Amino acid sequence: MNTITLHALAIARETLTIEAQAVHAIAQRLDERFVEVVQAVLNCRGRVVVMGMGKSGHVGNKIAATLASTGTPAMFVHPGEASHGDLGMITEADMVLAISNSGESDELNAVLPVIKRMGVGLIALTGRHDSSLANYANWVLDSSVAKEACPHNLAPTASTTAQMALGDALAMALLDARGFKPQDFARSHPGGALGRKLLTHVSDIMRSGDAVPRVLATTSGMALMREMSAKGLGATAIVDERNCAIGIFTDGDLRRAIEQGVDLRAVVAGEIMRPNPHTISSQALAAQAADLMEAQAVTSLLVVNLDGELVGAVNTNDLMRAKVI
Repeated sequence: MNTITLHALAIARETLTIEAQAVHAIAQRLDERFVEVVQAVLNCRGRVVVMGMGKSGHVGNKIAATLASTGTPAMFVHPGEASHGDLGMITEADMVLAISNSGESDELNAVLPVIKRMGVGLIALTGRHDSSLANYANWVLDSSVAKEACPHNLAPTASTTAQMALGDALAMALLDARGFKPQDFARSHPGGALGRKLLTHVSDIMRSGDAVPRVLATTSGMALMREMSAKGLGATAIVDERNCAIGIFTDGDLRRAIEQGVDLRAVVAGEIMRPNPHTISSQALAAQAADLMEAQAVTSLLVVNLDGELVGAVNTNDLMRAKVI
C-alpha cells in the first residue's frame, strides 16, 4: 500500500473508533433521567415534534421517522420554518424533542419561549447542560462527546453519531414499553418486504371460483387433463360431492404417470390422484403458504375453509407476483 492509502485507512479507523467511544460513553451515562423522558413520552397524548437545525436537523428527521415507525407518533418541524407559521403544527397535547449539540442554535432558541408559553413539554437532546436549550427544557438528554472525529475537531461527526444513537435508544425503549410487535411494524410499512409477509393473507392472493381447477374422483383422466390445462395452475384438485379436497393431480404426477405407461383414457381421477393433499386456510398468512411449500417441496397448495371445503388454490407464481417470495 502507498502512503496515501495507509493514511486514509488510519483516518477512517480513528473516526470509527472515536465515534464508537462516544456512543459507549453515552451508554454508560444513562440514568433515571432517561427513564423519566421515556415515561413522559408514554404519557404524551399527542405527537413528539422533533426540531433541529443543520446536521442536528438531519438527525432529527431520522429520529422522527424512527419514532413514527415504531409506535410513537412523531413529526419533524424545521425551526426556521416554525418562526414563520409552522409552529401552528404543534398543539398543547404534543411534546417537543429539540436537538442541538451546542444548545445555542439561534433559530431553535427563537421558538423556545413560545413553546414554553404553550405549556408543551420540552426534551433537550444537547451536548451542553448549561446551554440556553437545556435551561428551557423540562428534561435533558446528555449527548456530549469528548471530541469530534474530525481531525480539526470542527465538523459534526461524533456528536451527530451520538445524537442518532441516543434517538434510537429512546425509540427502542419506547417500542419495548408499548409492547410493539412485528405485526405493528408491518402496519407502518405496508409497502416493504416485512409488511407484505405479515399483512398479506392467502385469501388476498389465491385463485378462487372458476379459476380453481377441480374435478370429481369419478371424472375421466382426459377430462381431468382438460381441466388442468384450462386453468393454468399446474395442478387439479380432486373433490368429493361436498366439495371437500380429497386429492390432487399435478404436472409432476402426469409425467410420472406417462413414464409408468398409464393410459389416461382408461382411468378416472380417483385412481391417479395423490390423496390427502397439502392444504392451507384462506386466513393463513401468505408467508406461511410459502414456508409450507418449501417444507413439503411442492409448488401448489389447495386452500380450504374450516369445514375442509375447497375455496381456492395458490402456487409459487402467485406468491412471487405478490412479492411474498
